[in-house]
Amino acid sequence: MKTNEFSYKGLCLNGFLALFLVVVLFAAVIYCFIQADTRPAFALFGGVGMLLFALCINGFIKLEPNEAKVLVFFGKYSGTFTRTGFYWVNPLLSKKGVSLRARNLNPEPIKVNDKAGNPVMIGMVLVWKLQDTYKALFEIDSQSLAAPAAKATSGSISRMLAQAFENFVRVQSDAALRQVAGCYAYDNADSADELTLRSNAEEINEQLVRTLNERLSMAGIHVMEARINYLAYAPEIAAVMLRRQQADAIIAAREKIVDGAVSMVKMALDKLKDEGVVDLDEERKAAMVSNLLVVLCGDEPAQPVVNSGSLY
Repeated sequence: MKTNEFSYKGLCLNGFLALFLVVVLFAAVIYCFIQADTRPAFALFGGVGMLLFALCINGFIKLEPNEAKVLVFFGKYSGTFTRTGFYWVNPLLSKKGVSLRARNLNPEPIKVNDKAGNPVMIGMVLVWKLQDTYKALFEIDSQSLAAPAAKATSGSISRMLAQAFENFVRVQSDAALRQVAGCYAYDNADSADELTLRSNAEEINEQLVRTLNERLSMAGIHVMEARINYLAYAPEIAAVMLRRQQADAIIAAREKIVDGAVSMVKMALDKLKDEGVVDLDEERKAAMVSNLLVVLCGDEPAQPVVNSGSLY
C-alpha cells in the first residue's frame, strides 16, 4: 500500500553528547554575564548564548520501544523518528509523539438487524495498532479531534492524540460490525452451507478483520485481531426465539425417537418371523406395530396389559 511516511534523516546527535555541549554553552553564558561588568561586549555574547541555549533545550528527544515522534518543520513533514533512546535533533522541528503499541478496544454491544431482519445484540473486541504515522496525523483530522490546550505538555498531547485515534477506531468498528452482521443470519439458515453468526464464528471474525482494515487503512491503523464476544437476540424477541429454539429441539428429538422406534419395530417383526415364534396376519401386525410405536414414542411409561386369550 502506498504511503508517504519515511524515516527522519536530518540532523541528529547523541542526546548525552548534546547535553554536555548545552551545559558547556550554559557555563559560557554565565561567564559572559560575569565579565560583562568589565567588558560590555560580553553582555551581547551572553544574550546571544542565552537565546541559543533556550533554543537548543527544545531539541532533545527520548523514545521508548514502540514509540515514535513525527517531526514537522514549519508545516512541512520532515519524517518519523523511531530510534529508541536519547537523541538531539533540529530544535526548530515540532515533535508530535505517537504510540506504536498494540491496544484493545471493547465497545458496548450494539443492536443490529441480521440478514433475516431479526434484531440481535452483538459486541466485539479488537486489537489494533498504529502502522502509518503520516496517515494517522495528516490524512484524518486527528489533531483537531485532540484539541490540545495552550499549556498542554507533550505527554498530555500524546494522550489526547491516542484518545482521538481510539474514538476514530470506535466509530469505524461500529459501522464495520453493522455491515458484517447484516450479511448473515443469526442461526437456522435455510441452507446448511450458509454461514451464520452463531455457528461460523471463525469465518465471521475473518470477514470482520478484512472489513475493519479496509475502513481504517485511511488512518494508517491496522487491526491485528477482531472477535465477536457477545451475541444474543434483542430483548423484545428473545422470549419468542427461545420458544422457537425449544420447539426445534423437541422436533429434532422426536424425529430421532421415531427413527429409532421404527427400526426397533422392524427388527422385532423380522426376529419373530425368522425364529417362528408366532405367525401374525397383516391386521395383527398392524396392531402390534401401533402398540410398539405408542410404547416406544410415548413420554410416559407404558402400562402392560396381559392378554391370556387365544389369538383366533
